[in-house]
Amino acid sequence: MTSPDEAARIAERLLASDLPRRWEHSRGVARAARSVASLAGPDAELLEAAAWLHDVGYAPALAATGFHPTDGAAHLQTLGLDGDLVSLVAHHTNSEIEAAVRGITALLDPFPAHRDRVRRLLPLLTYCDLTTSPDGDTISIDVRLADIYDRYAPADAVHRAIRRGEGALRSVHAEVTDALSRNGSVAPGT
Repeated sequence: MTSPDEAARIAERLLASDLPRRWEHSRGVARAARSVASLAGPDAELLEAAAWLHDVGYAPALAATGFHPTDGAAHLQTLGLDGDLVSLVAHHTNSEIEAAVRGITALLDPFPAHRDRVRRLLPLLTYCDLTTSPDGDTISIDVRLADIYDRYAPADAVHRAIRRGEGALRSVHAEVTDALSRNGSVAPGT
């Protein structure tokens, strides 16, 4: 399995110099993953590794299709990384809806999301992404969604996908927040 330290090195190599803001966001998502580790149980390191790597597909060297979840996942697959880690990157934060909006759902086919660990960890990874600003700060889901709507024009596929999936994203956020509360943890961004 890929350790969080190894994942951090890969993400830093791909993002830090060309996309420093994306690198800071990834660092923040990894911090959030550590803060919800109790919910991931024995897969806490897998969650953190996925948090480090979730946005590597934005790296200019990897942007083969322009759809960062699968561009990143395809690269990680060529590195021989764990299949569940690769699938978490491919399916993070609304990617199925965005792929549908773009008409490219087949790009997700090589990265199965049905495995138990992937299905269990995807809501946690999405939560961490939704509570981290582009600069890596902890924020509320309302601020995060407002930022996405501001950064992407209404006609943009990202804007439309977030709009279409907002209810599901808010449900994931509420479920994880509730689980953290029941667990006696403080939820980031609340």
